[in-house]
Formats: sequence, C-alpha cells, structure tokens
Amino acid sequence: MRNRPTVLYFSAAGRDVPDLISDWIEAKNFSLVRYDDREVAEIHAVRSPPNFVIVDADGMASEGAAFCRSLKSDPYTSIVPVAVVASAHSAADVGAWFDAGADEVITPLFEAREQRGRLDGLLVRTERNVSVHPSTRLPGTTEIEREMRTRIDADATFAVCYADLDHFKEYNDRYSYRDGDRVIFLVSKILSDIVKGLCHRNGFVGHIGGDDFIMVLQMEDVQEVCSEIIAVFDLLIPYQYNQQDRDAGYFFGRDRRGQLYRVPLMTLSIGIVTNELRRFGHPARASELATEMKSYAKTLPGSVFVVDRRRDADRLENGHQGSIEA
Repeated sequence: MRNRPTVLYFSAAGRDVPDLISDWIEAKNFSLVRYDDREVAEIHAVRSPPNFVIVDADGMASEGAAFCRSLKSDPYTSIVPVAVVASAHSAADVGAWFDAGADEVITPLFEAREQRGRLDGLLVRTERNVSVHPSTRLPGTTEIEREMRTRIDADATFAVCYADLDHFKEYNDRYSYRDGDRVIFLVSKILSDIVKGLCHRNGFVGHIGGDDFIMVLQMEDVQEVCSEIIAVFDLLIPYQYNQQDRDAGYFFGRDRRGQLYRVPLMTLSIGIVTNELRRFGHPARASELATEMKSYAKTLPGSVFVVDRRRDADRLENGHQGSIEA
C-alpha cells in the first residue's frame, strides 16, 4: 500500500499552518509534517523527500530563505516544489523569495481561490516536469504506464512497441557521450515526428531511458509507422559516423579480452506486442512481453520490427513469431 503524499511545512518562528493551507492539504488527503528547526527539516527532506514543501515567510525569513536555497542546491531535493506563504504582499520580498529558489509565492494579493489554484498548478507542473526525460523531453516511465493503463481501462485494442538501438554502447566507446546523446535525440525526433505525422493524436512516444523507447499505437498504424521509422533511421544513422566508418560500414572495437572485432553500424530493433489476441490486464504485463519481443528482435540482422502474434497460452519458441520487416 502506498503512503499518502507528504507536505513538509517549515516555519522557523514556529507559526501554525495557515488555515487556507491546512484546508488545501486536507482536501488533497496529504499527510503533514512540521518543522521549526532548519537543520532537522533539511535532514528529513534528504532522507525522505516530501512531495511538497511550504515555507512560512513571516518571522525569521532568513531561515526560510536558507532552507529554500539548501533544498534547491541539492540534486536529490531540487525537484521538490517549494511554495512560500506570506501574510502581506511586497514586490521586493517576492523577488527575494524567487531568488532563494521558491517555485511559487502565495500572498494576499491573490484571492483564496486563486491561491489554491496556484498551489494546484505548481503540483501539476512539477508532476509533468519529473515525468519527462531531461535530454529528449519525452514522457518517462510514469507517463508511459499511465498511457497504457488508460487504454487498458478503456478496453481499447492497442500495440506496445519497444524500440532499442543495436551497437549503441560500442558507438559511445568509439566516439563520445556527446555523440551518443546526439544519436539518442535524433532517434527521439524520428519516433515522435513520424508518430505525430501518421497517427495525429492517437499515438504516444515515451523514453524509458538510455537508448530505449516505447510507442503506444493503434493496431492499424503499426505497420506504416514502424516501416517508416526504420526507413528514416537507416537513412540518417550512417551520417552519425565519420567518413571512414561510414564507407566501410563498420569499425573495429575491442572486446573485454582486448581482441579486435568488427562493429557494424547501429540498427534499430522494435519488439511489438498487442492485446488483439491476448489480455494485458496491467501495464507491467505489456512491458514484460514487449521486452521479450524486443530481445528477440535484437537477435535478427539489420533494423527490424517484430509483431507478436501469440495467444496467452502460446510460448515464444512454439508460437507464431509474428511479422518481420526490415
């Protein structure tokens, strides 16, 4: 059972939580922890990061500002949203709080309804920001699972496509992590642009991390989308290599024993599962099956996509392997 989201309230002066904030926390069914000691509050935030921090701006404001700076300077707690609540409005003070790292400043300048709306908006923005991959700005694992869950709950027929680069690690070793990041971004653009262009609003692209991507598509779009992705990928990826490697179609790498071996240019493997002939029940099941098909696709030469045509009772080694397109 998941714990309720936690709001940390810090008031160096030991002031009570304002009624508006208390009512907002209660309406959200959040749990509340209170601190008046900055050092103790910082230790709590690092050891058990809250979902939301509210800082009292009245009384000992310098301690509150130091607390904000401490949270935002630590990579582990910097993503936690911080709202500062003041009983009076001062443009200079508001600017100082933002300089200290506050994400929102709530003052009587706003009516109570707008104050609550600003707190709600900060929550939504934060959830959106932490749910996207920082390098590609594509939805991350949380949003991927949410997308699959939405379609499962709607009893919709859909396909989960797991795309993974082949020989990407060797490419990173040969060139640099900056070149590798450029390739990841290129792949993200290929996937998102093609899905948007061919599926309009019916397709979804997410970034699990590294060189792993997930697409959630309608059944009728799978063939066209994946064929186009592979065609564009195979056209553009050679230009991520230098002229010598591109002309040869490979480069020499070294294995763990220091032995030279040929490393081909990168290819793209896409494993696809659908609930056309089987039932997922949960996003985790769809992810598990898509991972299995992706692993199978990686055993095949070149850029390919493999559609799983098995029913629930079939096994990969005995059932129909699906269609393969290069």
